[in-house]
Order: sequence, then structure tokens, then C-alpha cells
Amino acid sequence: MTAEVEPPCTDIERLPTAARRGPVSHTVSRVARLHRIAAGKVLKGVGLYPGQEFVMMYLWDAGAVRQSALIKALDLDPSTVTKMLQRLEQAGHVLRRPDPDDRRAVLVEATDASCGLLREVELAWGDLEEHTLAGLDAKDRTELARLLGRVEANLCTETADCPEEARRAAAAVTGGAVTGGA
Repeated sequence: MTAEVEPPCTDIERLPTAARRGPVSHTVSRVARLHRIAAGKVLKGVGLYPGQEFVMMYLWDAGAVRQSALIKALDLDPSTVTKMLQRLEQAGHVLRRPDPDDRRAVLVEATDASCGLLREVELAWGDLEEHTLAGLDAKDRTELARLLGRVEANLCTETADCPEEARRAAAAVTGGAVTGGA
């Protein structure tokens, strides 16, 4: 017979001293790190590095966009996006070309060849979702999504450079009451 033992990850006394006033923030940081690792594992199976799926998701939905718009939408450093695009272009998933309206600007678009990757990313993302939320029923999943949306809205309110996509999602959670930033 085994006794019920509280998981060590939830014991506030085991937190680093400086994190004891922010146990939820500490947990969110750990969960985000672990989620990125898990995402890396499922994406490796489809030939992508973490973060590249967001580039592809955006391009599949938006079509051809200026590289500067992609950088803004993803809220990433331009050099990071450039490196991602180089790798995705080498793999045949994206095409970059001069913008005919402004030859100084670069248009980026998903290639026809990347359409097969779309289904693989959908499946990988579904596997990640199931792995992440294993043991949670539909009601708990809905509540977790609602609570994380509220957390995102709080962070967007305090962050002047909240990405527009996150701002829209946060506004949906709060009924449009998100402020701050560009």
C-alpha cells in the first residue's frame, strides 16, 4: 500500500527562495520551457525546428507577405526570422522574392511543395496538444484555455510591445479591454 504523496513540483517550500513570492510565474516558466522541448521533439519528426511551424502557419494562412510584416506578426528578432527563412527556403518550404511594388522589400510565401508539410504540422501539433493535456477532461481543458487567455491578457496589458495576434486573442478573452502598446 502506497501513501499519497504531494508531487515535489507543487511544494512551495521546494521553490528557489526568490521564486516563493511568484510560484505561479515560476511554474509558467517551467511549463513553457518543457512545452518548447516537447514541441521540438514532435517537430523534429516533420523536419522543422521549434518556431518554424509558426512561420509556416502564418504563411499558409496569409499567403505572400512582406518579410517585415512576418517579423512583426511573429514578434521575433529580424535576424531570427531571416535565419528561419533561410533554412525553410533551403528545405523548399518557402520562397522569397522581391516585392514588385517596392523592390527593396522582400515577399515571402509558402511553396506548393510545403502543402504536405501542413498536414504533418497539424498532426504534430495535435499530438503535442494531447501529450500536454493528458489527464484533463474537456471541461478542464476549456477552463485551462480560459485561464491562460486571462494570463495572456494580463501580460499584454503590461507589455507595450504585445504582438497584435496576442492582443486580439486577449481582447476576445476580456471583451476588448486590453490596452497598451502599438
